[in-house]
Amino acid sequence: MAVIVLIKRKVAPGNESLLAELYREMRTAALSQEGYIGAETLKRVDVTGELLIISKWQHIDNWSKWLVSKERRAYQERIDTLTNAETKFEIYIH
Repeated sequence: MAVIVLIKRKVAPGNESLLAELYREMRTAALSQEGYIGAETLKRVDVTGELLIISKWQHIDNWSKWLVSKERRAYQERIDTLTNAETKFEIYIH
């Protein structure tokens, strides 16, 4: 069963382009991960700087391995410097 991970972040003003570049890098890295299907980023219309990333995986185990991987955690640390709120994850089965 496919897994959909909703990732919510709020980017600090002025960091939008840096965060977009990190997302591109991170997606490229995720392409080599087993079970990664793809992702898209949505900008919230009524709240400035709020983003929703929809990440798709073949199985929860694939997502779980990526979540705790050293590579993804390094990206998360860089992302945390550009955001002004904790990243929130919600996992759904498709």
